[in-house]
Amino acid sequence: MVSAGPELISPRSARVSAARRLARRNFRGKERLFLAEGPQAVREAAAHRAGDTATLVELFTTPEAADRYADIVGAARDAGARVHLASEEVVADISTTVTPQGLVGVCRFLDTPFEEILAARPRLVAVLAHVRDPGNAGTVLRCADAAGADAVVLTDASVDLYNPKAVRASVGSHFHLPVAVGVPVERAVTGLRDVGVRLLAADGAGDRDLDEELDKGTMGGPTAWIFGNEAWGLPEETRALADAVVRVPIHGKAESLNLATAAAVCLYASARAQRAAGGSRSVTES
Repeated sequence: MVSAGPELISPRSARVSAARRLARRNFRGKERLFLAEGPQAVREAAAHRAGDTATLVELFTTPEAADRYADIVGAARDAGARVHLASEEVVADISTTVTPQGLVGVCRFLDTPFEEILAARPRLVAVLAHVRDPGNAGTVLRCADAAGADAVVLTDASVDLYNPKAVRASVGSHFHLPVAVGVPVERAVTGLRDVGVRLLAADGAGDRDLDEELDKGTMGGPTAWIFGNEAWGLPEETRALADAVVRVPIHGKAESLNLATAAAVCLYASARAQRAAGGSRSVTES
Protein backbone atom coordinates (compact mmCIF):
# COMPACT_ATOMS: atom_id res chain seq x y z
CA MET A 1 0.00 0.00 0.00
CA VAL A 2 1.27 3.46 -0.92
CA SER A 3 0.14 6.27 1.36
CA ALA A 4 -1.18 9.53 0.01
CA GLY A 5 1.16 12.47 -0.32
CA PRO A 6 2.15 14.52 2.74
CA GLU A 7 -0.36 16.90 4.26
CA LEU A 8 2.29 18.93 6.09
CA ILE A 9 4.95 20.30 3.80
CA SER A 10 6.00 23.53 5.51
CA PRO A 11 8.31 23.56 8.56
CA ARG A 12 6.80 26.96 9.34
CA SER A 13 3.31 25.63 10.04
CA ALA A 14 1.97 26.16 13.54
CA ARG A 15 1.62 22.44 14.17
CA VAL A 16 5.21 21.73 13.19
CA SER A 17 6.55 24.69 15.15
CA ALA A 18 4.76 23.52 18.30
CA ALA A 19 6.30 20.06 18.00
CA ARG A 20 9.76 21.40 17.21
CA ARG A 21 9.77 23.53 20.36
CA LEU A 22 9.55 20.36 22.47
CA ALA A 23 13.24 19.82 21.82
CA ARG A 24 13.74 22.58 24.43
CA ARG A 25 13.36 21.81 28.13
CA ASN A 26 11.39 24.90 29.06
CA PHE A 27 8.72 24.17 26.45
CA ARG A 28 8.54 20.51 27.46
CA GLY A 29 7.95 21.52 31.05
CA LYS A 30 5.32 24.09 30.12
CA GLU A 31 3.35 21.74 27.86
CA ARG A 32 4.18 18.52 29.74
CA LEU A 33 4.86 16.92 26.38
CA PHE A 34 7.99 15.35 24.89
CA LEU A 35 9.22 13.81 21.63
CA ALA A 36 9.73 10.10 20.96
CA GLU A 37 11.50 9.25 17.72
CA GLY A 38 11.84 6.08 15.69
CA PRO A 39 9.74 2.93 15.36
CA GLN A 40 10.59 1.32 18.71
CA ALA A 41 9.85 4.38 20.84
CA VAL A 42 6.68 5.25 18.92
CA ARG A 43 5.45 1.64 19.13
CA GLU A 44 5.88 1.66 22.90
CA ALA A 45 4.27 5.09 23.19
CA ALA A 46 1.21 3.97 21.21
CA ALA A 47 0.77 0.98 23.51
CA HIS A 48 1.16 2.97 26.73
CA ARG A 49 -1.68 4.45 28.76
CA ALA A 50 -1.83 6.19 32.12
CA GLY A 51 -5.19 5.02 33.41
CA ASP A 52 -7.71 5.96 30.74
CA THR A 53 -5.41 8.50 29.09
CA ALA A 54 -3.37 7.59 26.03
CA THR A 55 0.27 8.66 26.16
CA LEU A 56 0.76 9.28 22.44
CA VAL A 57 -0.89 12.54 21.40
CA GLU A 58 0.36 13.09 17.85
CA LEU A 59 2.43 11.27 15.26
CA PHE A 60 4.32 12.88 12.40
CA THR A 61 5.27 10.39 9.70
CA THR A 62 6.56 10.51 6.16
CA PRO A 63 4.47 8.59 3.61
CA GLU A 64 7.33 6.11 3.18
CA ALA A 65 7.53 5.46 6.94
CA ALA A 66 3.74 5.18 7.13
CA ASP A 67 3.92 2.32 4.61
CA ARG A 68 6.96 0.66 6.19
CA TYR A 69 5.54 0.86 9.71
CA ALA A 70 1.85 0.55 8.92
CA ASP A 71 1.24 -1.47 12.09
CA ILE A 72 2.69 1.31 14.26
CA VAL A 73 0.72 4.01 12.48
CA GLY A 74 -2.41 1.88 12.89
CA ALA A 75 -1.70 1.45 16.61
CA ALA A 76 -1.23 5.22 16.93
CA ARG A 77 -4.61 5.84 15.32
CA ASP A 78 -6.22 3.19 17.53
CA ALA A 79 -4.76 4.97 20.56
CA GLY A 80 -6.49 8.17 19.48
CA ALA A 81 -3.37 10.02 18.34
CA ARG A 82 -3.61 12.57 15.54
CA VAL A 83 -1.54 11.20 12.64
CA HIS A 84 0.01 13.73 10.28
CA LEU A 85 1.53 12.68 6.96
CA ALA A 86 4.47 15.02 6.59
CA SER A 87 7.23 15.68 4.12
CA GLU A 88 10.75 14.44 4.84
CA GLU A 89 11.76 18.08 5.35
CA VAL A 90 9.10 18.55 8.04
CA VAL A 91 9.96 15.34 9.90
CA ALA A 92 13.67 16.21 9.75
CA ASP A 93 12.87 19.66 11.12
CA ILE A 94 11.07 18.17 14.14
CA SER A 95 13.56 15.37 14.67
CA THR A 96 16.64 15.79 16.85
CA THR A 97 18.58 12.97 15.16
CA VAL A 98 21.06 13.26 12.27
CA THR A 99 19.30 10.54 10.29
CA PRO A 100 15.55 10.59 11.10
CA GLN A 101 13.64 7.34 10.69
CA GLY A 102 10.45 9.01 9.54
CA LEU A 103 8.40 8.72 12.75
CA VAL A 104 8.23 11.34 15.50
CA GLY A 105 5.64 11.10 18.26
CA VAL A 106 4.46 13.75 20.68
CA CYS A 107 3.83 12.14 24.08
CA ARG A 108 2.44 13.15 27.45
CA PHE A 109 4.82 13.19 30.40
CA LEU A 110 5.16 9.83 32.14
CA ASP A 111 6.71 10.59 35.53
CA THR A 112 5.20 8.96 38.59
CA PRO A 113 4.88 10.68 41.99
CA PHE A 114 7.59 9.40 44.32
CA GLU A 115 4.95 8.56 46.94
CA GLU A 116 3.30 6.11 44.52
CA ILE A 117 6.60 4.34 44.00
CA LEU A 118 7.06 4.00 47.75
CA ALA A 119 3.49 2.77 48.22
CA ALA A 120 4.20 -0.08 45.78
CA ARG A 121 6.96 -1.37 48.13
CA PRO A 122 9.69 -1.65 45.46
CA ARG A 123 12.36 -4.31 45.70
CA LEU A 124 14.86 -2.97 43.17
CA VAL A 125 15.33 0.72 42.38
CA ALA A 126 17.91 2.79 40.50
CA VAL A 127 18.49 6.27 41.92
CA LEU A 128 20.27 8.69 39.58
CA ALA A 129 21.91 11.37 41.70
CA HIS A 130 23.83 14.15 39.92
CA VAL A 131 23.71 12.31 36.57
CA ARG A 132 24.05 15.04 33.95
CA ASP A 133 24.55 13.22 30.65
CA PRO A 134 21.18 12.43 29.01
CA GLY A 135 22.56 9.48 27.07
CA ASN A 136 23.79 7.90 30.29
CA ALA A 137 20.48 8.57 32.05
CA GLY A 138 18.54 6.89 29.25
CA THR A 139 20.91 3.94 29.16
CA VAL A 140 20.68 3.41 32.92
CA LEU A 141 16.90 3.52 32.60
CA ARG A 142 17.13 0.83 29.92
CA CYS A 143 19.44 -1.27 32.13
CA ALA A 144 17.03 -0.94 35.06
CA ASP A 145 14.17 -2.03 32.82
CA ALA A 146 16.12 -5.02 31.52
CA ALA A 147 17.14 -6.08 35.04
CA GLY A 148 13.51 -6.04 36.15
CA ALA A 149 13.78 -3.03 38.45
CA ASP A 150 10.55 -1.72 39.94
CA ALA A 151 11.34 1.97 39.50
CA VAL A 152 13.90 4.64 38.68
CA VAL A 153 14.30 7.87 40.64
CA LEU A 154 16.01 10.96 39.20
CA THR A 155 17.08 13.47 41.81
CA ASP A 156 16.64 17.20 41.40
CA ALA A 157 20.32 17.51 40.50
CA SER A 158 20.05 15.13 37.54
CA VAL A 159 19.34 15.61 33.85
CA ASP A 160 15.85 16.01 32.37
CA LEU A 161 14.19 12.62 31.87
CA TYR A 162 12.60 13.86 28.64
CA ASN A 163 15.73 15.18 26.97
CA PRO A 164 15.63 13.75 23.42
CA LYS A 165 18.99 12.02 23.91
CA ALA A 166 17.72 10.35 27.08
CA VAL A 167 14.55 9.20 25.33
CA ARG A 168 16.54 7.74 22.42
CA ALA A 169 19.02 6.01 24.72
CA SER A 170 16.26 4.29 26.69
CA VAL A 171 14.99 2.66 23.45
CA GLY A 172 11.40 2.59 24.71
CA SER A 173 12.10 1.85 28.37
CA HIS A 174 10.62 5.23 29.32
CA PHE A 175 7.26 3.54 28.78
CA HIS A 176 7.96 0.39 30.81
CA LEU A 177 8.54 1.27 34.46
CA PRO A 178 7.68 4.06 36.93
CA VAL A 179 10.11 6.97 37.04
CA ALA A 180 10.02 9.75 39.64
CA VAL A 181 11.77 13.02 38.80
CA GLY A 182 13.06 16.01 40.72
CA VAL A 183 13.31 14.20 44.05
CA PRO A 184 15.88 15.65 46.49
CA VAL A 185 18.47 12.99 47.19
CA GLU A 186 17.84 13.15 50.95
CA ARG A 187 14.12 12.59 50.36
CA ALA A 188 14.83 9.68 48.02
CA VAL A 189 17.05 7.98 50.58
CA THR A 190 14.73 8.61 53.53
CA GLY A 191 11.61 7.52 51.68
CA LEU A 192 13.11 4.30 50.37
CA ARG A 193 14.66 3.42 53.72
CA ASP A 194 11.31 3.97 55.43
CA VAL A 195 9.72 1.26 53.26
CA GLY A 196 12.48 -1.25 54.03
CA VAL A 197 14.84 -0.68 51.10
CA ARG A 198 18.59 -0.92 51.65
CA LEU A 199 20.56 1.93 50.04
CA LEU A 200 23.81 1.07 48.26
CA ALA A 201 25.97 3.79 46.74
CA ALA A 202 27.94 2.64 43.70
CA ASP A 203 31.41 4.16 43.81
CA GLY A 204 34.77 3.03 42.50
CA ALA A 205 36.35 3.98 45.82
CA GLY A 206 33.80 2.11 47.91
CA ASP A 207 34.95 0.18 50.95
CA ARG A 208 32.74 -2.82 50.10
CA ASP A 209 33.36 -5.13 47.15
CA LEU A 210 30.37 -6.23 45.06
CA ASP A 211 31.65 -9.79 44.73
CA GLU A 212 32.17 -10.04 48.48
CA GLU A 213 28.68 -8.70 49.17
CA LEU A 214 27.23 -11.35 46.85
CA ASP A 215 29.29 -14.08 48.49
CA LYS A 216 28.12 -13.00 51.95
CA GLY A 217 24.48 -13.15 50.85
CA THR A 218 23.68 -9.59 51.90
CA MET A 219 21.97 -8.52 48.68
CA GLY A 220 18.82 -10.61 48.58
CA GLY A 221 16.53 -8.01 50.13
CA PRO A 222 14.95 -4.85 48.70
CA THR A 223 17.74 -2.67 47.35
CA ALA A 224 18.19 0.76 45.80
CA TRP A 225 21.42 1.59 43.98
CA ILE A 226 22.55 5.22 43.97
CA PHE A 227 24.53 6.18 40.87
CA GLY A 228 26.47 9.42 40.64
CA ASN A 229 27.94 11.87 38.19
CA GLU A 230 29.86 10.52 35.20
CA ALA A 231 33.01 12.52 35.90
CA TRP A 232 33.26 12.91 39.67
CA GLY A 233 31.03 10.18 41.05
CA LEU A 234 29.03 10.75 44.21
CA PRO A 235 29.80 13.61 46.61
CA GLU A 236 30.78 12.63 50.12
CA GLU A 237 27.50 13.88 51.59
CA THR A 238 25.54 11.56 49.28
CA ARG A 239 27.78 8.57 50.00
CA ALA A 240 27.25 9.22 53.71
CA LEU A 241 23.48 8.79 53.28
CA ALA A 242 23.83 5.22 51.99
CA ASP A 243 23.89 2.07 54.08
CA ALA A 244 27.04 0.97 52.27
CA VAL A 245 29.35 2.23 49.52
CA VAL A 246 30.08 -0.59 47.08
CA ARG A 247 32.66 -0.80 44.31
CA VAL A 248 32.50 -3.01 41.24
CA PRO A 249 35.77 -4.98 41.30
CA ILE A 250 38.16 -4.43 38.39
CA HIS A 251 39.85 -7.76 37.70
CA GLY A 252 41.72 -6.64 34.59
CA LYS A 253 43.72 -3.55 33.71
CA ALA A 254 40.86 -1.17 32.91
CA GLU A 255 41.05 2.08 34.86
CA SER A 256 37.31 2.09 35.58
CA LEU A 257 33.85 1.34 34.23
CA ASN A 258 31.58 3.97 32.75
CA LEU A 259 28.35 4.82 34.53
CA ALA A 260 25.96 2.76 32.42
CA THR A 261 28.18 -0.35 32.50
CA ALA A 262 28.62 -0.14 36.27
CA ALA A 263 24.87 0.34 36.69
CA ALA A 264 24.14 -2.74 34.61
CA VAL A 265 26.54 -4.85 36.68
CA CYS A 266 25.09 -3.63 39.99
CA LEU A 267 21.44 -3.98 39.00
CA TYR A 268 21.89 -7.46 37.56
CA ALA A 269 23.84 -8.54 40.65
CA SER A 270 20.92 -7.47 42.84
CA ALA A 271 18.38 -9.06 40.53
CA ARG A 272 20.23 -12.38 40.68
CA ALA A 273 20.61 -12.21 44.46
CA GLN A 274 16.92 -11.49 44.87
CA ARG A 275 15.96 -14.42 42.65
CA ALA A 276 18.19 -16.67 44.73
CA ALA A 277 16.45 -15.37 47.85
CA GLY A 278 13.07 -16.32 46.44
CA GLY A 279 11.90 -13.09 44.83
CA SER A 280 11.50 -13.46 41.06
CA ARG A 281 12.88 -10.51 39.08
CA SER A 282 12.51 -11.88 35.54
CA VAL A 283 9.45 -11.41 33.36
CA THR A 284 10.33 -14.70 31.64
CA GLU A 285 9.77 -16.69 34.82
CA SER A 286 6.38 -18.10 35.72
